[in-house]
Amino acid sequence: MLSIFRALKQERVVFVNPLARISLTTPVRLPEPLPSDRLRGLLDLIDSAMGRLAVALVAVHAIKVTDVAQLPLSAPDLTHATLHLRLRGQPHTVYLDPLTRGLVHDWLHERQRQWPASPNPHLLVTTHSAHHPALPPVSYCALRRAFDRTGITPRQMWCDRVLDEARQTADPVHLVQLFGIHPGTAVRYVHTAHPDKALPRIR
Repeated sequence: MLSIFRALKQERVVFVNPLARISLTTPVRLPEPLPSDRLRGLLDLIDSAMGRLAVALVAVHAIKVTDVAQLPLSAPDLTHATLHLRLRGQPHTVYLDPLTRGLVHDWLHERQRQWPASPNPHLLVTTHSAHHPALPPVSYCALRRAFDRTGITPRQMWCDRVLDEARQTADPVHLVQLFGIHPGTAVRYVHTAHPDKALPRIR
């Protein structure tokens, strides 16, 4: 799966100096990356279309599982292979690789088949939430079951994806643009991936 990660170098809208005013301190120790053999075949371990999509969005596109749960039904645009969401209060576009695009297609087909009249505005629904009057997002526990089958937590998977990308580039701006993460977080991951290449202090 790491080879997929390295192939997903997509262009993003350039922000205006997103690293301004950040003071660099001693890098916080981050989790070690997951070995590649643990990432292979993860999707084969999951027995639901929703679970496979959730794991792919975290493992391939580093969308946190809490943000995955909040995705609106309008988020995917399969014609343009994109996913539109909000991260840290800002609009963010994810450019879907063929694998994830196929998983989105499979899930939308499954959602329509099982709950064609669901008024729930969220992309991911379950039997409990599809027709719940409060229209809630899918619960963390419902999503966590898919990750439990892989033996890797959502947090581990997210960290591994960001750290792998940081290894490929020493540019924290790239991480901000690709994943919509906070600039300080991007700097810490670059420091962890490249401890021998200390970044200059940013004023």
